Amino acid sequence: QVQLMESGGGLVQAGGSLRLSCAASVSIFSIYVAGWYRQAPGKQRELVATITSGGSTTYTNSVKGRFTISRDNAKNSVYLQMNSLKAEDTAVYYCNLLRIDRKGNYWGQGTQVTVSS
Repeated sequence: QVQLMESGGGLVQAGGSLRLSCAASVSIFSIYVAGWYRQAPGKQRELVATITSGGSTTYTNSVKGRFTISRDNAKNSVYLQMNSLKAEDTAVYYCNLLRIDRKGNYWGQGTQVTVSS
């Protein structure tokens, strides 16, 4: 059973920074694309950023230039550095692992990020 453990959420003022971490209990981390999603109250869950085992990244437009996704394959971990945070970044953030063969799709329990304006 794959488990994802997120940490690093919290309350921060607008303009501040937070770093989210996600540790995965998988035997071969490199066969997964890792990603961060978020869900604000009353809204659908949206993709924030993804990263392949080789380090290729994608970002949703609203976070480009402010957020950075990274991973450490040796530690089975993925990170999201969030800078210049805005009130509209307030959401529950979820870590996701998707097997490259689509035979597994796993989610963390979510971590709350609240940005006060």
